[in-house]
This record gives sequence, C-alpha cells and structure tokens, in this order.
Amino acid sequence: MQDPFSALANSAGAAPVAAHGQVQGLKIFGVTLIGATEHNWHKLLLTIAFVAVAWLVAWLLRQILKLFIGSRSGTRFQFWAKQGVSLIVAAILILGVMSIWFDSPARLASVFGLIGAGIAFALQRVITAVAGYFVILRGKTFNVGDRILMGGVRGDVIGLTFMQTRIMEMGQSPREKDDKDSWVYSRQFTGRIVTVTNDKVFDCPVYNYTHEFAYLWDEMSFPVHFHQDFKKAEQIMLDAANEQAKTAKVLGEDEVKRLEARFGIDAGEIDPKVFWRVTEDWLEMTVRFLGPDHGIRHIKDRMTRQILAGFEKAGILIAATRQEGVTLQPVKRRTRRR
Repeated sequence: MQDPFSALANSAGAAPVAAHGQVQGLKIFGVTLIGATEHNWHKLLLTIAFVAVAWLVAWLLRQILKLFIGSRSGTRFQFWAKQGVSLIVAAILILGVMSIWFDSPARLASVFGLIGAGIAFALQRVITAVAGYFVILRGKTFNVGDRILMGGVRGDVIGLTFMQTRIMEMGQSPREKDDKDSWVYSRQFTGRIVTVTNDKVFDCPVYNYTHEFAYLWDEMSFPVHFHQDFKKAEQIMLDAANEQAKTAKVLGEDEVKRLEARFGIDAGEIDPKVFWRVTEDWLEMTVRFLGPDHGIRHIKDRMTRQILAGFEKAGILIAATRQEGVTLQPVKRRTRRR
C-alpha cells in the first residue's frame, strides 16, 4: 500500500527517493521544498503525537493532585504541586522533541548555536523573565501568599508562572509616598490584580513582608499640647499598644527565642515603646509596636479609638495646627456739620 505522502509527492511531480537512495524534497509546480521530506513528515507527526501525550499526562497528573489536595486549594502546597508538574512535563517535552528531531550531536550543537543566537536577540525580555522565574524559586525570593513589593506594585502573590507574577494589589500607608494610581490609603487590598514580569527581580529590589519574618513594625504619632500630663499620655498609649499589638508575652517564649536566634532581635524590641520629640508647636509622642503581616489597619483603628478615649477621660488635649479668624464690628464715623 502506497504512503499518502508519497502519493501526494508523485502527483505533484516529485520523486520521493533519488537515484543514490537519498530523500529528496517535495516538488510542487516545479518548486522543490527542501524541508518537506517524507522523513521530516514522520517526525512532525511524531512530534504532534508526543505533545498531545505530554499534555494528556499533565492533565492527568493535575487531576490526581486534586484528589490529594482536597480542601487545601489555593495553598502553598497546591502551588508547589502545580509548579512541579509543569517543570516535569516541560523537561520531558523538551527532551522528547530534541530526541525526535536531532539524531546527531554535531548537528544538534550547530543548530542550537544558530537558533540560540536568534532567540537570544529577539526574545531578550522573555528569556530574562524565564531566568527570573528560576531565580525566584532557587533564591526563595517569595512564595505564593507572601506580601511583596515588586516592580512598584505592592500586594499578595496569588500566582507565579514561567514569565509572570500575579499580585493582588494593596494601597499604601499615609506615611508613605502618595500613589496617584491608588485610591486606598492604607495597606489593604484595592481589588485589582496586577501582572508583573519576572525580569523585575534583576532591575529593582524585591521587598518581602512575610516570607520568614511574619511581623511588621508600625508607628502611630499623636501631637500633645505643652503643659499636659505627658507621663499619663504615654501610659495610655502603651496600654493600648500592649492590648492590641503583639508583645513578647503574646508571641510566646519559643517564638521570641526563634526571632532572637534567626534575626538577632532583642526581646526588649518586641514590646511597644513610646518616643518623644519636641516640635515648635507641640510634643509629638510616637508609639512603636509590632503587628502581624496582615490586618495591621484593624489594630491601628482599635488603638486610635482606645487612645482618644483615654486622652478625653484624662483631660489631655491633642494639638493641631489651625488659624483663627477675628470678626470686627463695623465702626460708624460721625461728622460734625458746620
């Protein structure tokens, strides 16, 4: 039975095999297509079949993972399981396609050199993004669920692929530089999902808020009028911080020892503390405290309410910059007649 490809070649006017037994290209209307040989046709069919089988294997592996993951959907375990499947299938696919098309090491090296030079020039950013992906994984720069600042975008990582990182964006604190693109003036989600290419790890620093140290130091400042009971004001602020924020007692002895051994943090730095600073108009009292990586705004809200209530009860006045206007009564001018 004659091969379909050979029949097509013969009908187009091409001889599939030369006089010396070498495979010739397909000839259509007098034009010889060098690469369209029966040998390459078989390789192409085999490549398509291999890609289809690889895709089917990847789909089956993901379905099997779902059975084991269960209710842990969206966790780091699921992320690393999917990344492992993607890397394994990609490696098998690359090795399989190379084995199909290149049967000579010398030919493989020369083709790789030519193709590599062209790809490196045309896809510089793409290659850099893929390299950034492996740098992120190898260097443990961040993980899914971490809160990071990357490429000018701050938020929680919700996805990581070979080329891109997806971030659930959050706003900035009022103490930080104003961001005109954000309408949320706090470290809370804006609702936008931002996609950042992985090559940003080579262009700018990546700030990780939660990878190993799952806490944040924050501050709250209150301007207090001069000639007030500053000691009482300080105690009110400390009571609110000790009740709402993290302390060495709340963290526990084991966690405190871990922070001391891993990051060199003294236990005395964990408990809240109030700092004084004299200005031209008032005494600025700033309370520094430790909070979790998420939910810091709720802590500051509760602290503010408690501190203001304590100040009002103690009769402590909060200073403010204001201007007072004075209204003058109109003066009638009397003139004497001559």
